[in-house]
Amino acid sequence: MNEHTGHRQRLKDRFLRQGLDGFADHNVLELLLFYALPRQDTNVLAHRLLDAFGSLDGVFDASPDALKRVKGIGDNAAVLIHLVPALARRYSIAKTAPGHILPDSAAAGRFLLPRFINCPDEVMYMVCLDAKLALLDCREINRGDTVSVGVNLRRITQIALEKNATYVLLAHNHTSGLALPSKEDVAATLRVRQVLAQVGVTLSDHIVVAGDDFVSMADSGLIPC
Repeated sequence: MNEHTGHRQRLKDRFLRQGLDGFADHNVLELLLFYALPRQDTNVLAHRLLDAFGSLDGVFDASPDALKRVKGIGDNAAVLIHLVPALARRYSIAKTAPGHILPDSAAAGRFLLPRFINCPDEVMYMVCLDAKLALLDCREINRGDTVSVGVNLRRITQIALEKNATYVLLAHNHTSGLALPSKEDVAATLRVRQVLAQVGVTLSDHIVVAGDDFVSMADSGLIPC
Protein backbone atom coordinates (compact mmCIF):
# COMPACT_ATOMS: atom_id res chain seq x y z
CA MET A 1 0.00 0.00 0.00
CA ASN A 2 1.60 3.30 -1.07
CA GLU A 3 1.40 6.54 0.90
CA HIS A 4 -1.42 7.92 -1.28
CA THR A 5 -3.57 4.80 -0.82
CA GLY A 6 -2.83 4.78 2.89
CA HIS A 7 -3.98 8.38 3.27
CA ARG A 8 -7.28 7.58 1.59
CA GLN A 9 -7.90 4.61 3.83
CA ARG A 10 -7.05 6.62 6.94
CA LEU A 11 -9.51 9.34 5.96
CA LYS A 12 -12.24 6.76 5.29
CA ASP A 13 -11.57 5.04 8.62
CA ARG A 14 -11.69 8.38 10.43
CA PHE A 15 -15.07 9.14 8.89
CA LEU A 16 -16.44 5.73 9.86
CA ARG A 17 -15.28 6.26 13.47
CA GLN A 18 -16.46 9.82 14.03
CA GLY A 19 -18.51 11.02 11.09
CA LEU A 20 -17.61 14.42 9.70
CA ASP A 21 -17.15 16.02 13.13
CA GLY A 22 -13.68 17.48 13.25
CA PHE A 23 -13.20 17.36 9.48
CA ALA A 24 -12.03 20.56 7.83
CA ASP A 25 -14.05 21.59 4.80
CA HIS A 26 -11.29 20.54 2.42
CA ASN A 27 -11.21 17.07 4.03
CA VAL A 28 -14.95 16.69 3.44
CA LEU A 29 -14.52 17.45 -0.25
CA GLU A 30 -11.37 15.36 -0.46
CA LEU A 31 -13.21 12.31 0.91
CA LEU A 32 -16.18 12.84 -1.40
CA LEU A 33 -13.97 13.15 -4.47
CA PHE A 34 -12.31 9.78 -3.74
CA TYR A 35 -15.38 8.18 -5.32
CA ALA A 36 -15.21 10.15 -8.56
CA LEU A 37 -11.45 10.43 -8.98
CA PRO A 38 -9.77 7.22 -7.79
CA ARG A 39 -6.30 8.10 -9.08
CA GLN A 40 -5.96 11.84 -8.48
CA ASP A 41 -4.80 13.92 -5.53
CA THR A 42 -8.20 15.06 -4.33
CA ASN A 43 -6.71 17.22 -1.56
CA VAL A 44 -5.41 19.64 -4.18
CA LEU A 45 -8.77 19.63 -5.97
CA ALA A 46 -10.64 20.24 -2.71
CA HIS A 47 -8.58 23.37 -2.06
CA ARG A 48 -9.15 24.56 -5.62
CA LEU A 49 -12.90 24.19 -5.20
CA LEU A 50 -12.93 26.11 -1.93
CA ASP A 51 -10.77 28.84 -3.45
CA ALA A 52 -13.14 29.07 -6.42
CA PHE A 53 -16.43 29.14 -4.49
CA GLY A 54 -15.42 30.50 -1.11
CA SER A 55 -17.01 27.93 1.20
CA LEU A 56 -18.31 24.38 1.42
CA ASP A 57 -21.90 25.46 0.80
CA GLY A 58 -20.70 27.56 -2.11
CA VAL A 59 -19.18 24.44 -3.68
CA PHE A 60 -22.39 22.40 -3.23
CA ASP A 61 -24.55 25.24 -4.53
CA ALA A 62 -22.45 25.68 -7.68
CA SER A 63 -23.80 24.47 -11.01
CA PRO A 64 -22.12 21.52 -12.75
CA ASP A 65 -20.87 23.86 -15.48
CA ALA A 66 -19.30 26.16 -12.90
CA LEU A 67 -17.71 23.21 -11.11
CA LYS A 68 -16.17 21.94 -14.34
CA ARG A 69 -14.42 25.25 -14.84
CA VAL A 70 -12.19 24.32 -11.89
CA LYS A 71 -9.05 22.59 -13.15
CA GLY A 72 -9.25 18.83 -12.61
CA ILE A 73 -13.03 18.66 -12.13
CA GLY A 74 -14.74 16.68 -14.89
CA ASP A 75 -18.21 15.31 -15.47
CA ASN A 76 -18.08 12.58 -12.83
CA ALA A 77 -16.85 14.86 -10.04
CA ALA A 78 -19.25 17.66 -10.98
CA VAL A 79 -22.25 15.31 -10.95
CA LEU A 80 -21.20 13.78 -7.62
CA ILE A 81 -20.82 17.18 -5.94
CA HIS A 82 -24.10 18.43 -7.41
CA LEU A 83 -25.81 15.25 -6.20
CA VAL A 84 -25.06 15.91 -2.52
CA PRO A 85 -27.60 18.71 -1.84
CA ALA A 86 -30.20 16.90 -3.95
CA LEU A 87 -29.72 13.76 -1.85
CA ALA A 88 -29.89 15.79 1.37
CA ARG A 89 -33.19 17.24 0.21
CA ARG A 90 -34.67 13.85 -0.68
CA TYR A 91 -33.46 12.32 2.59
CA SER A 92 -35.00 15.10 4.70
CA ILE A 93 -38.31 14.90 2.84
CA ALA A 94 -38.44 11.09 3.09
CA LYS A 95 -38.17 11.24 6.89
CA THR A 96 -41.52 13.03 7.19
CA ALA A 97 -44.54 10.82 6.54
CA PRO A 98 -48.29 11.54 6.54
CA GLY A 99 -49.54 11.83 10.10
CA HIS A 100 -46.65 14.06 11.19
CA ILE A 101 -48.00 16.85 13.42
CA LEU A 102 -47.28 20.48 12.51
CA PRO A 103 -48.57 22.36 15.56
CA ASP A 104 -47.11 25.79 14.84
CA SER A 105 -45.21 27.90 12.34
CA ALA A 106 -41.82 26.83 13.70
CA ALA A 107 -42.60 23.16 13.08
CA ALA A 108 -44.05 23.98 9.66
CA GLY A 109 -40.97 25.96 8.71
CA ARG A 110 -38.61 23.15 9.74
CA PHE A 111 -40.73 20.70 7.76
CA LEU A 112 -40.72 22.87 4.64
CA LEU A 113 -37.15 24.17 4.53
CA PRO A 114 -35.61 20.99 3.02
CA ARG A 115 -37.96 21.22 0.04
CA PHE A 116 -36.23 24.41 -1.07
CA ILE A 117 -32.65 23.18 -0.79
CA ASN A 118 -30.63 24.13 -3.87
CA CYS A 119 -33.74 25.36 -5.70
CA PRO A 120 -32.89 28.03 -8.31
CA ASP A 121 -36.52 28.93 -9.09
CA GLU A 122 -39.39 30.23 -7.02
CA VAL A 123 -41.59 27.26 -6.09
CA MET A 124 -44.86 27.06 -4.16
CA TYR A 125 -45.87 24.16 -1.93
CA MET A 126 -49.25 23.40 -0.44
CA VAL A 127 -49.62 21.52 2.84
CA CYS A 128 -52.93 19.93 3.85
CA LEU A 129 -53.62 19.22 7.52
CA ASP A 130 -56.49 17.56 9.33
CA ALA A 131 -58.35 18.95 12.34
CA LYS A 132 -55.55 17.72 14.65
CA LEU A 133 -52.88 19.45 12.52
CA ALA A 134 -51.61 16.11 11.24
CA LEU A 135 -50.08 16.05 7.77
CA LEU A 136 -52.37 14.78 5.02
CA ASP A 137 -50.43 15.88 1.96
CA CYS A 138 -47.61 18.14 0.81
CA ARG A 139 -46.98 18.85 -2.83
CA GLU A 140 -45.48 21.35 -5.23
CA ILE A 141 -48.32 23.26 -6.87
CA ASN A 142 -46.50 25.80 -8.97
CA ARG A 143 -43.04 26.69 -10.20
CA GLY A 144 -42.04 30.09 -11.50
CA ASP A 145 -38.79 31.68 -12.60
CA THR A 146 -36.10 33.24 -10.43
CA VAL A 147 -38.33 36.13 -9.35
CA SER A 148 -41.97 35.02 -9.17
CA VAL A 149 -44.39 32.17 -8.71
CA GLY A 150 -48.10 32.25 -9.43
CA VAL A 151 -51.10 31.10 -7.41
CA ASN A 152 -53.64 28.72 -8.93
CA LEU A 153 -56.81 29.18 -6.88
CA ARG A 154 -58.77 26.43 -8.58
CA ARG A 155 -56.05 23.83 -8.09
CA ILE A 156 -55.52 24.76 -4.44
CA THR A 157 -59.24 24.44 -3.74
CA GLN A 158 -59.48 21.14 -5.60
CA ILE A 159 -56.57 19.58 -3.67
CA ALA A 160 -57.92 20.79 -0.32
CA LEU A 161 -61.29 19.17 -1.01
CA GLU A 162 -59.78 15.95 -2.37
CA LYS A 163 -57.65 15.57 0.78
CA ASN A 164 -60.54 16.53 3.08
CA ALA A 165 -58.28 19.15 4.64
CA THR A 166 -59.33 21.24 7.61
CA TYR A 167 -56.32 23.51 7.34
CA VAL A 168 -54.04 24.50 4.48
CA LEU A 169 -50.76 26.30 4.59
CA LEU A 170 -48.74 27.59 1.67
CA ALA A 171 -45.01 28.09 1.32
CA HIS A 172 -42.82 29.57 -1.37
CA ASN A 173 -39.24 30.69 -1.61
CA HIS A 174 -37.58 33.97 -2.48
CA THR A 175 -34.46 33.49 -4.54
CA SER A 176 -33.44 37.08 -3.70
CA GLY A 177 -32.21 35.90 -0.30
CA LEU A 178 -34.76 37.84 1.79
CA ALA A 179 -37.60 35.96 3.46
CA LEU A 180 -39.84 39.01 3.54
CA PRO A 181 -43.40 38.74 2.17
CA SER A 182 -44.05 41.21 -0.62
CA LYS A 183 -47.28 43.15 -1.09
CA GLU A 184 -48.09 40.76 -3.93
CA ASP A 185 -47.49 37.77 -1.62
CA VAL A 186 -49.88 39.17 0.97
CA ALA A 187 -52.58 40.04 -1.58
CA ALA A 188 -52.41 36.58 -3.17
CA THR A 189 -52.54 34.92 0.24
CA LEU A 190 -55.66 36.81 1.26
CA ARG A 191 -57.34 35.81 -2.01
CA VAL A 192 -56.55 32.14 -1.35
CA ARG A 193 -57.81 32.47 2.23
CA GLN A 194 -61.09 33.92 1.05
CA VAL A 195 -61.66 31.24 -1.60
CA LEU A 196 -60.83 28.37 0.77
CA ALA A 197 -63.13 29.80 3.44
CA GLN A 198 -66.02 29.47 1.00
CA VAL A 199 -65.55 25.68 1.01
CA GLY A 200 -64.97 25.40 4.77
CA VAL A 201 -61.17 25.19 4.74
CA THR A 202 -58.91 27.51 6.76
CA LEU A 203 -55.71 28.90 5.30
CA SER A 204 -53.65 28.91 8.50
CA ASP A 205 -50.37 30.31 7.23
CA HIS A 206 -48.15 31.21 4.30
CA ILE A 207 -44.45 30.74 4.92
CA VAL A 208 -41.82 32.57 2.88
CA VAL A 209 -38.43 30.86 2.69
CA ALA A 210 -35.03 32.23 1.75
CA GLY A 211 -32.02 29.99 2.26
CA ASP A 212 -32.10 28.75 5.86
CA ASP A 213 -34.50 31.49 6.97
CA PHE A 214 -38.29 31.64 6.88
CA VAL A 215 -41.03 34.07 7.86
CA SER A 216 -44.58 33.15 8.83
CA MET A 217 -47.24 35.54 7.57
CA ALA A 218 -49.55 34.40 10.37
CA ASP A 219 -46.96 35.19 13.05
CA SER A 220 -46.28 38.51 11.34
CA GLY A 221 -49.95 39.50 11.59
CA LEU A 222 -50.42 39.53 7.82
CA ILE A 223 -53.17 36.88 7.92
CA PRO A 224 -56.21 37.80 10.07
CA CYS A 225 -56.96 35.43 12.97
